[in-house]
Order: sequence, then structure tokens, then C-alpha cells
Amino acid sequence: MRTLVIGGTQFMGREVVARLLARGHEVAVLHRRDRHDLDPRVRNLQADRADLPRVERILREEGFEGIVDLAYDWQRGTTPDQVEAAARAAAGPVRRYVFMSSVAAYGSGLDLTEDAPLAPAEVPNPYVQHKVGAERALFRLHAESGFPAVTVRPPFVHGPRQPFYREQFFWDRLRDGRPIVLPNDGATLMHWAYVDDVAETCVRALEVPEAAGEAFNVGHREAVTHRGLVELLARVAGVEPELVPLPRREILAAGGHPFHGHLYFGEYLDLPPMTEVVEKVTRLLGVVPLDFEEALRRGYAWYLEQPRRPVDYAFEDRLLGRS
Repeated sequence: MRTLVIGGTQFMGREVVARLLARGHEVAVLHRRDRHDLDPRVRNLQADRADLPRVERILREEGFEGIVDLAYDWQRGTTPDQVEAAARAAAGPVRRYVFMSSVAAYGSGLDLTEDAPLAPAEVPNPYVQHKVGAERALFRLHAESGFPAVTVRPPFVHGPRQPFYREQFFWDRLRDGRPIVLPNDGATLMHWAYVDDVAETCVRALEVPEAAGEAFNVGHREAVTHRGLVELLARVAGVEPELVPLPRREILAAGGHPFHGHLYFGEYLDLPPMTEVVEKVTRLLGVVPLDFEEALRRGYAWYLEQPRRPVDYAFEDRLLGRS
């Protein structure tokens, strides 16, 4: 299959590209740069996602049979209009259009199945707005014309080449003998997905005819709490963790931020609980998620190969009364 990966040069994209090549696909990537560092068999197509005329021209001229749409612009956002424009330009020769959505598309909830309602269009979070709007546009096309759209909804994705300061945040502190701050009592539930499982889901969604018109949750079988996550990360690192529960209101009042600046529990991690039911992806696509601890061990092996980043613990020392 002649397959395009939109945004295929980072994290999940690299894993998708590797699997496509291994399965015999003829692969191209579409991104902003004029070159990539992927396998030389991968063609490079250059375009800014927001440049709709150029993106549409490329998709019409190339006539790809499969598209995996992974790109999200964290500075400007990737809007539903941009996704729909790409889908409409690809319509005709395309046999499958796989869109990377997120558990965030549900808005909130526990044990969410794929038929749970998506968040309302007026939700104030732009990222959620964009994912929800894109999903609705793609499934509207599917209802109108049979357009072969598939959406994938992972929760927090982890693994080698993690672009956010997540697993590394905790491993840095564990290896440095630092205490780990737990917001409140550490009982908030989190759900995770391994990057390889997400990539395999995308590729299988291209290959399985029954996938067209479907959404898929993908993640580890069970959710974990904040406390459970840190304990598991510590076990992987061979360290006994020192856990310090602190009221979230005190952390935030002291200047802590869940997204940037004075991080206290990794990057974009201290969020309201959301969990999924992960069954359909195995039943329809044959994807069996890797055991969480084994997946973390693979991520930890990659982490150990990377240069250590400098970490300033001054804020945490103030928070813990150590300065």
C-alpha cells in the first residue's frame, strides 16, 4: 500500500513508519522540513499543515491509498478544518484514513468505551475542541460517503523518544535520591498506552477491512493511581521511592504548575482522572497491549542511553521545606 504518514518524524510517527516499512508499505512522510532522518526508503514531502492549498495539492497529486494522520501543532493547534481538508483531498484513491485522536476527546469519565459521547463542541480546552471537531468531521464524511476514516484514542502515551517530561521526570528524581511529591493522597487514576501498541493499532487499522468507520481505545489493560505509577517506575529503576503527599492547593499556591515552569508531577500529568475500556482493539484489530511494567522497562532502557538533563530542584526544596 502507498501510505503517507502526516507528522511521521517524531515519537509515535517513527514507530508507525518502522512498522509500515517492515510490512512492505511504500512510505512517505509529510512534515515542515525539507529532509528527515528516517530510513532512506521513506520519501519526504514538505508542507506546513496550515498551508491548506499545498497540503491538498500534494494529497490529490500523490493519490495515497493509506494515510496515518498524527500531526498536532502544539503552538497553533491543528484544527478540524485542516483535518477535514486533508481527508477530502485524499478521498477517492484512499482506502483508509487513520486519525490520531486522544482520550481527551471524551472530555471526562471512567471506564469509557468507544460509544461513549464525545466532549461538547464548546469545551474550553482548544486541544479537546480540535480532536473532537476532527473526529466529528471524519465520521460525518464516513456517514455521508463511506469515507474510510478510523480514529485512535490513546490516553497518556509513554515509551522511547517521549517528547514530554513525564517518565523521565520521575526517573531523574529517583536516581538522584529525591522525594517524589504526590498531589493530595496520590489516589488520582491515570491510564497509559505504550507507543508501540499505539503504532501497531494505526498500522492494523490500515490493514483490517472492518476498521473503517470505527474508533479504537488503546492502552494498557488497567489504570494506575499517581502513587501506583511512581511505585512502578521506582521498581523498574530498582529504587525504593520516598513519597511525600501534599495538598494540591498548597502546591499550586506555592507556584507549582502541571504543564510548565515549576513542574511538580511531570508534564501534563496531574489532570482529572480519565480511563478507558480497552477490548475492541484486541477483538477487531488483534492488538494485545504489552504488560505495563515490561513496557516501562523498555522505556527505561532508552532513558538510560540519553544524556542527563540538568534539573533544578530549588522549587521542590522550597515546597518540601528543605530550603
